[in-house]
Amino acid sequence: MLERITPGIDKFYIAYGRTDMRMGINGLINKIQSEFKLNPYERSAFLFCGILRNRIKILLWDGDGFLLMYKRVEKGTFKWPRSSSEAKEITLQQLELLLKGAEIEIKNPIEKVNLRSVTLSDAELDELLA
Repeated sequence: MLERITPGIDKFYIAYGRTDMRMGINGLINKIQSEFKLNPYERSAFLFCGILRNRIKILLWDGDGFLLMYKRVEKGTFKWPRSSSEAKEITLQQLELLLKGAEIEIKNPIEKVNLRSVTLSDAELDELLA
């Protein structure tokens, strides 16, 4: 499916939360502009998921009109983030994982450490830099 939508697409946005899947092109454009404050005419694909999580819609501008794609999986559900009602940019790799049923949200990410704020002994520092 991705090979049909990725050529010419610079960004992918996922609409967190639930979307009324009865919305058509005009309703989704309005949601993109009013709720997310994004431009639906840029080279971006916008992904939406309903309450059942077995259906998604992908809306994109293809240069001369909008293209609305609809996918329904017969078994299983998409691991759609429900945490808020905002649009977040995702990578192509995250999109591929999402469409395969994997989660894209990291629950407990490992934080990066600023070495200047960590107090190390000379031996520990030498070992770290070796």
